[in-house]
Amino acid sequence: MVRNLFVGCFLLTMVVLLMGCGTVLTDGPHKLDTPTPGVAHVIPWGIQNKHSGCVPQGVSPDPQCTPGAIFHNVTAAMVCVSGYSSGVRNVPQSEKNQVYAEYGIASHLPGQYEVDHSISLELGGSNDISNLWPEVASPAPGFHEKDKVENYLHAEVCAGRMMLLEAQKEISSNWLDVYTKHVKV
Repeated sequence: MVRNLFVGCFLLTMVVLLMGCGTVLTDGPHKLDTPTPGVAHVIPWGIQNKHSGCVPQGVSPDPQCTPGAIFHNVTAAMVCVSGYSSGVRNVPQSEKNQVYAEYGIASHLPGQYEVDHSISLELGGSNDISNLWPEVASPAPGFHEKDKVENYLHAEVCAGRMMLLEAQKEISSNWLDVYTKHVKV
C-alpha cells in the first residue's frame, strides 16, 4: 500500500513537472504564452557588455552591445507555426529609442534604419535589447537582404533540413555568408 502510494505520488509529480516545461500554445491558433517582462525567460546568446558607444561590425551588430538572445524553450515546431513571429513581437518605441541611443544615432530618416533582431523572431530570437540593433537599409547588403536570409533559414528549419540551433548560429555569426552562398540571385 505504501509502495503504491509512493509510486502514485512520484508519477503525479512527474506529470506536473512535465506539464510545466516549455511554452504552451494558448488563445487560438497563433498566440503563444509570451514571456513575462522582468522574468528570466530569455536565454542570452552572449552577455551584453556595453550600453553605449556601440559600433556595427560591417553588416553585423556590435557583439558587445548586441550578442543576441533567444526565447527560453523555443522549438522548431513553435517557430514553424504560421503567425508565430507576430504573436511574440513586442518591441516598444522606448526600447527602439534606447537601441538607437546605444549605437549613437541621434536622428535618422524614415526607412534609413530598422531596429532589427540579430537572431530573428522567426528563428526563436527574443525581443530583449541584447538582441536588437539599428540595421541600415543601404548600401546593400542591408536589412532587406538580411530579411531574405531570415526567410531562407526559417524555410530550411521548417522543412527539416536544418536544426533550429544551427540556423540561430548562422544568422548571428555571419548572415552575409549565408546570403552570398544560398540567397543572393
